[in-house]
Amino acid sequence: MSENAFYKLRDEIENGIVTGEFEPGERLDEMQLAARFGVSRTPIREALMQLSAIGLVEIRPRRGACVVDHPPQYVFEMFEVMGELEAMAGALAARRHTDADRQALSSSHEGCLSSAASGDTDAYYYDNEVFHHAIYAASHSAFLKDQCIALHRRLRPYRRLQLRVRNRMQISVREHGAIVEAILAGEAEEARALLRSHIIVQGDRFSDLVAGIQSMKMQAKAR
Repeated sequence: MSENAFYKLRDEIENGIVTGEFEPGERLDEMQLAARFGVSRTPIREALMQLSAIGLVEIRPRRGACVVDHPPQYVFEMFEVMGELEAMAGALAARRHTDADRQALSSSHEGCLSSAASGDTDAYYYDNEVFHHAIYAASHSAFLKDQCIALHRRLRPYRRLQLRVRNRMQISVREHGAIVEAILAGEAEEARALLRSHIIVQGDRFSDLVAGIQSMKMQAKAR
């Protein structure tokens, strides 16, 4: 199985958990999933291990993988912490970025602009990930980079759903432009504020995210 095919498999299982297709506490049987997706048990097992690492699945002795469901408040708290971590990364990147970082940030932003123009939210999601990872690298703080990546992974399914909210992708890419400008201009506090605002889901953004999750859960139950 190619790397891209594996990511697609993992993402489909991940989406099934977040949208309620697989219910909280449900056991995820490797053989049934392998038959459903037309693959061997090996990539299924690897996908479940990766989902366990980000807290969506719990591997239990003698029971195997079971679905973990996080309530909306818990998801909000994760975004809240992510906002602070990314704010710090942006501020450090504004002070510490190198010529190579400038190139990586500009290139990753161009990728986001391209996928946003195509209207492909899934492509934008992956380009968006590259963009944020470029900011973590430009902070030149290995520990902070590790923490950002770990929490980014835990929020992965929710960030994907968030991008499907109407106009969010277009707003997101505009926010990226302002963030790049602040970082490359060395405006640490501006970069900090912009990234915090970019990540934290408050007010209407949080309501839209919760509504999107609930809508997809209802659709899954109706099938």
